[in-house]
Amino acid sequence: MPRMETSVEILATPSAAWKLLTDTTRWGQWGPSVVSVECAERYIGPGSTGRVQTVIGLWLPFRITEFCADKRWCWDVAGIPATGHRVEALGPDRCRVVFEVPLLASPYTAVCQLAAQRIRRILEEEQQRQ
Repeated sequence: MPRMETSVEILATPSAAWKLLTDTTRWGQWGPSVVSVECAERYIGPGSTGRVQTVIGLWLPFRITEFCADKRWCWDVAGIPATGHRVEALGPDRCRVVFEVPLLASPYTAVCQLAAQRIRRILEEEQQRQ
């Protein structure tokens, strides 16, 4: 499926970015369209399932459809292919977080850019505290 991408470079380790992206308890901190998450696993993996509460209050089921540890994951939300999430190492303390958006949902790229900016802020603030 053709996809558009939006990304941000972050002064944080690739492992820190991956941990944030896969931690379901933190999706609401950086995901503008996610209020809450219910999942049996705190950290998603291949085939993880659960549901997300959207900003309009709807609960939608999700399933992780692709998972490459420390690099990339994709999901379906309500049975529809949704965003991909990728971490690219740019050095030991620098990475790029990339969101992949299906071409048919291209307006959602703006939401993903906001999410990417939030991820950068969260990770860089955490880095400063260490």
